[in-house]
Amino acid sequence: MRSKRGAGVSAGSYLRARSMESRSWADCKSQFVALIGLGRPSLSTGCYELYGRKMPTGTPALLSGCTKIREAFGGVDLKFILRGSVFVVLLSCLALAAAAQAQHSQPASNGANSVAITQTLLPASPDGDCTFSAAADDAADHGLDLANLDRSVKPCDNFFQFAVGGWIKSHPIPPEYPSFGSFTELAESNRDKLHTILEAASKNTAAAPGSIDQKIGDFYFSCMDEPAIEKAGIDPIKDYLARIEKITSVAQLQAEIVELQDAGSGVVFSFGSQPDFKNSSMVIGAAGQGGLGLPDRDYYTKNDEKSLKLREAYTQHVTNMFVLLGDDPAKAAAEAKTVLALETKLAQASMTRVDRRDPDKTYHMMDRAALKALTPEFDWNGYFHAIGQDSVASINVAQPEFFKAVDHELTATPLDDWKIYLRWHLIHEAGDSLSKKFVDEDFNFFGKTLTGAQQIQVRWKRCVRATDGVLGEALGQIYVKDYFPPEAKAAALQMVKNLMSALRDDITTLDWMSDATRKKALEKLDAIQLKIGYPDKWRDYSGFKVDRGVYALNDLRGAEFERAYRLAKIGKPVDHGEWGMTPPTVNAYYSSLLNEIVFPAGILQPPFYDPKRDDAMNYGGMGAVIGHELTHGFDDQGSKFDAKGNRSDWWTPEDLKNFQARGDCVSKQFDSFVVQEGLHENGKLVEGESIADLGGLTISYNALQKILAAKPVGLIDGFTAEQRFFLAWAGIWAGSDRVEWERLIVATNPHPLNRFRVRAPLGNMPAFQKAFKCGDGDSMIRPAAEQCRIW
Repeated sequence: MRSKRGAGVSAGSYLRARSMESRSWADCKSQFVALIGLGRPSLSTGCYELYGRKMPTGTPALLSGCTKIREAFGGVDLKFILRGSVFVVLLSCLALAAAAQAQHSQPASNGANSVAITQTLLPASPDGDCTFSAAADDAADHGLDLANLDRSVKPCDNFFQFAVGGWIKSHPIPPEYPSFGSFTELAESNRDKLHTILEAASKNTAAAPGSIDQKIGDFYFSCMDEPAIEKAGIDPIKDYLARIEKITSVAQLQAEIVELQDAGSGVVFSFGSQPDFKNSSMVIGAAGQGGLGLPDRDYYTKNDEKSLKLREAYTQHVTNMFVLLGDDPAKAAAEAKTVLALETKLAQASMTRVDRRDPDKTYHMMDRAALKALTPEFDWNGYFHAIGQDSVASINVAQPEFFKAVDHELTATPLDDWKIYLRWHLIHEAGDSLSKKFVDEDFNFFGKTLTGAQQIQVRWKRCVRATDGVLGEALGQIYVKDYFPPEAKAAALQMVKNLMSALRDDITTLDWMSDATRKKALEKLDAIQLKIGYPDKWRDYSGFKVDRGVYALNDLRGAEFERAYRLAKIGKPVDHGEWGMTPPTVNAYYSSLLNEIVFPAGILQPPFYDPKRDDAMNYGGMGAVIGHELTHGFDDQGSKFDAKGNRSDWWTPEDLKNFQARGDCVSKQFDSFVVQEGLHENGKLVEGESIADLGGLTISYNALQKILAAKPVGLIDGFTAEQRFFLAWAGIWAGSDRVEWERLIVATNPHPLNRFRVRAPLGNMPAFQKAFKCGDGDSMIRPAAEQCRIW
């Protein structure tokens, strides 16, 4: 049983059409005729296996045929069936013909300042002849897919739609997803690779006991064994239910809270380990707010029509789960109201997500005497003993007011109500590992109602995700060996160094920063630790028992193993070799407390990085992502921590005031973005990610300019290097969302919606305006006086 987590964002890849080698019109026409003569049905209908389904008849010929393209992004085996042989040959022939007819009438290219985006179907070469250069041919294989564009829209009016409108049209959201984008696309193909690994491991019954193959194979096997899961019913949680039923005192209530937390539940509050804000070399215990079934406090406190209806749906879901547990409907309905009432009290005492982003508001070191004064009814000594932490002298209490409220409710709320609440959170957390009726009801609310997804994912996908969540570094070892080439790590490291150099140049020349602050900023930049691909030392899973028995028991043992692993860190030095993401993860992160950036193997692939792609596309993709993570060290949160990861005021007062004003510019820009009627982005919630987007894109663009100064590049696919840079940035955010998902993300997530991650930074960059020759009044361009600039 693991605490439920929101859907993450993964990375995606492009569909790529193949371009012909340079040839004459006659040769081109002959090849087209020959291909048509093959008469293969697949060339007219095509197929698309990303979701294990065929594309409908009438699919554009660009997607026709069947071939497997291996994309190395996120460790992913992308199963796009793509062979545009006929279509690409035909288009190439048409382009050759058009070029032959127009070679004397086309205007000559003027290099980097040339813009050729709407004049022709396919670009002619810069000198107007009928050949395609090697660079253009290679780019077609590994770069920009022109079918992703929507040429009915001007780039200066809506660049997101111009750059990825074609992609969005050809990629409707599948019914099992609340959103779908290039990130999701690559996560899917990554899951295919992991699926291949796990299917093989689950069939290997001769694997040595305790080995990686045995653990991942047995865990996945038990997850896929639906007959055994159905037969077990609620047996795996009966001991918990029995203990809850026997609670007759506050002491027993607290003891059961520990049991449920050990099993992975976030019941009542959270407790774990973290580096000390003031001494980041040491790990401390930390207590924080928790105990809610809905995603955030605001779901309980807002009283608009949508919030009221959602709470009604949640109450009905809780009722349904109690009925499945064996309670009669009337009793279950009353129990659901009890749950909502108690969770509402916890929510009202909870800190907002915006406030939780401020480290100064979430750091309150307290020794045992202070804890006793804060929460006189809660037995912290007993709690520490139960979790094996008798030696703990002090902890960080992130939200003291929340714990005051919990302490009050321990005696103010009847024990019978607490028992109902504990039963709910037990079944809430365990539901997706139990029989089908619980899984389906869990999805009906948390999938369909909350996110808009129309159907649950097939079981093998859920089991791959579960195995990666519990045994991520065990599975990751095989993944890296099978799918992550050493040269990818070397290339990523070089790009990171290039981006760090660009950020150094930027900090050195900032006109708003004093020399005193600049010195500290450069010290922090130079101290950033780099982690690329996978850990140098793999995690030891020898203490985690996994067998081919009931899945829910494996899941429970996995949660207990993880909890013990985290708590064992308290009072010890920080392990700087540890990773916070598994190798196949299609993501990246920066840690302020560790001053490190981490790029798992999963993200070091197209569309972010491709060694066969031109520099502009790579720097608009992976370069901007690296810049984004580097900039997090200097965003509204990261700027509060020094080179060693300690909370420190290293800014001069004047520089800090200036910096905060520039951050406010970004947050106000996002406040203005309308998501749906009556719903705007929350600028303060997304400020850190948005500063990182703007800063990352800026320094990556500057790094590209250094490369282009030494190695100029002409038009490729009809676009300049600068234009391709921005098209690559938009490409990694291609996608669309269901309305329910948008509301969830805007309420709970510090990342803006994808379309605004494209629009916002470009509107602040004169380089974008110059690249696409936008006018001052074009909708993509903010007035010069309103443009935000930080890094």
